[in-house]
Amino acid sequence: MTGVWVLLGVLVLGGVAGALLQARNGRIRAAKASDVTKLPERVSGALAPEGVTLVQISTTFCAPCRHTRVILSALAEKTDGLTHVDLDVTETPEVAQALSVLRTPTTLALTPDGREVFRVGGVPRGQELLEALKPHLANV
Repeated sequence: MTGVWVLLGVLVLGGVAGALLQARNGRIRAAKASDVTKLPERVSGALAPEGVTLVQISTTFCAPCRHTRVILSALAEKTDGLTHVDLDVTETPEVAQALSVLRTPTTLALTPDGREVFRVGGVPRGQELLEALKPHLANV
């Protein structure tokens, strides 16, 4: 009988943990003052000279990263002043560490001077992302 209770407890805890992770997936988090760091050269060299650059941090075998790439590329194509850059950090984990990225995909919205506007952990929701970008883009 104890085994049944342990199994039920594990299932309930797993369900709660899954629901919490799902709720956090794709959520936009505003940058904090503590998020200001010196950008690695690989990132600062990829920033667009104007507008906002969406820097997607990915790894080779990340399935959600492919979906994120599609969403961000399409958004950047149809939005003036928005650029999308996909950085695969499989071989350079120090880039992810320098940016305090703990999961992939993570998307950073950066200004031309390297200031982080916000970040999204997981697959972003296109419309919510566009709404969050409006104050930072002139022609949205």
